[in-house]
Amino acid sequence: MSGSEAGRGRRVEADVLTVGVEEEYFLVHPETRAVEPAGPRVLARAAAELGDAVSGEFTEYQIEVKTAPCVTSTEVHRELTRLRAAVACAAAAEGLRVCPSGTPVLGGAGPVVVGDHPRYQTSVDLFRSMMDDYAINALHVHVHLPDRELAALVGNHLRPWLPLLVEMSANSPFHGGRDSGYASWRSVIRVRFPCLGPPPYVDSFADYERTARAMATAGAMPFGELPFWDVRPHPTLPTLEVRCMDVPADAADSAALAAIVRALVVTAAARVRAGDPGPRAGGELLRSTYWYATRDGWPGLGTDAVTGDVLPAPERGRRLLAHVGPALDAHGDRQVVADFLGRLERHGSGAHRQRAAARRPGGLTAVVDDLVGAAPEDGR
Repeated sequence: MSGSEAGRGRRVEADVLTVGVEEEYFLVHPETRAVEPAGPRVLARAAAELGDAVSGEFTEYQIEVKTAPCVTSTEVHRELTRLRAAVACAAAAEGLRVCPSGTPVLGGAGPVVVGDHPRYQTSVDLFRSMMDDYAINALHVHVHLPDRELAALVGNHLRPWLPLLVEMSANSPFHGGRDSGYASWRSVIRVRFPCLGPPPYVDSFADYERTARAMATAGAMPFGELPFWDVRPHPTLPTLEVRCMDVPADAADSAALAAIVRALVVTAAARVRAGDPGPRAGGELLRSTYWYATRDGWPGLGTDAVTGDVLPAPERGRRLLAHVGPALDAHGDRQVVADFLGRLERHGSGAHRQRAAARRPGGLTAVVDDLVGAAPEDGR
């Protein structure tokens, strides 16, 4: 991903940071509902309207959009709604539909059709058959934070919150025509790689760089200068990027998750400036809680990021709201996040939505139809 739009962050006030969002979607056939390798064709059409706010992705089954830097959650929601509609129109012109799901509901289980980019081929050469089913769609959130030393230590504070973000965004229970038994199968695909998942605890940005370079030298990461951890100071943009979330079915949920990420960053930055380098959550324990989050998702049990207590996700969500409340208030986001947590408590995450749709006539085709309906062709 280029991040060219979402990454152009700017600071607008002393304590207000802009936020940019990237979303990835599958292109599906309207009859079979399986993923189609039509990314280059759809991209060519969409780019005529959206320019560099749209791009290809690792596989030709996918397309990605990037918002401009936004100040409010309303802006994020409006931008995503516009981008989703434009991409859906471009897909429709090619006889296809756009499906916001973390993994392919139908199709995509065999060796994927990889996009035409040297970086993608480098990953295939390194990881070989591990890339065969690497067709996954994420929500990436960029928060303007150009001080890389600060950003590296903010990442320490964010590490314990990542499993909860996985649970709240989980939207990939099906993969290639089967129920995986997990809420976020996309996350399972990712955490099997040595260079993906939660970032290491670091003492400084130099420590962060040393670890990335050492992993690349050891053959566990394709690019030392471009680590793919779930929190990273972006290599070329003035942002801290959080990459652990499935793409949600609805743009409103993406906007709320972006608000949560920004509030976590703002809260952590204040603590770092006060001399707190962040909790030293052990890597083994963190990967364990990550895995558990991928399996049960919302409202399953998990480790509270502050106390370490094992609690249901709704209670951890309420504690999150209290933890970042001042930052949410500073950006006018408290109600947006409270409404999102309310939707989770009433209806569950995207994984619940997909499994509910699968119980309708049509089974998995009904799942795809429901997800396609979340990215309408018009409404701009």
